[in-house]
Amino acid sequence: MPADNTIFTEPLTAEAFAPFGQVIQTENADHYPINLGMTERFHDLARIELEGQGARPLISIFRGRPYALPLDLLMMERHPLGSQAFVPLSAHPWLVIVAQDNRGEPTRLRAFRPAAGQGVNIAINVWHGVLTPLEKTSEFLVVDRGGEGDNLEEHHFKHPWTIVADRPE
Repeated sequence: MPADNTIFTEPLTAEAFAPFGQVIQTENADHYPINLGMTERFHDLARIELEGQGARPLISIFRGRPYALPLDLLMMERHPLGSQAFVPLSAHPWLVIVAQDNRGEPTRLRAFRPAAGQGVNIAINVWHGVLTPLEKTSEFLVVDRGGEGDNLEEHHFKHPWTIVADRPE
């Protein structure tokens, strides 16, 4: 396998992830007290996008079995009619794998390693890997699109990409 098909994981930051969507986190978020001051509301953390006939938001829980690194990435998917948000319901490690688009195919892949408490909202039509928990079975609150139309496109690689841990110093 060519060396250029290797992807090193990197920490998830709002700046690095911006071309692909938003990081859902409380750090640096707008917030204010509610419920007689007993609750802090971290407000408007992601841009939920819904397109097409009968579009409506869905809230689901996904339970993913763990992957191990190195990981052979065989395919990616994207959703042309809606964004997709993932918020972990545990502190278990996981990966977010995303890519830019080049004429309908994923390119310039990146693998982000969220910190505990970080979620993501993957923007409409952005290529991404499947749900990728590490170490333990993990549950995620997922907000995405329901309604008419085909909201799933898959791309299967001719040669797998290999996701490995952080680049050695």
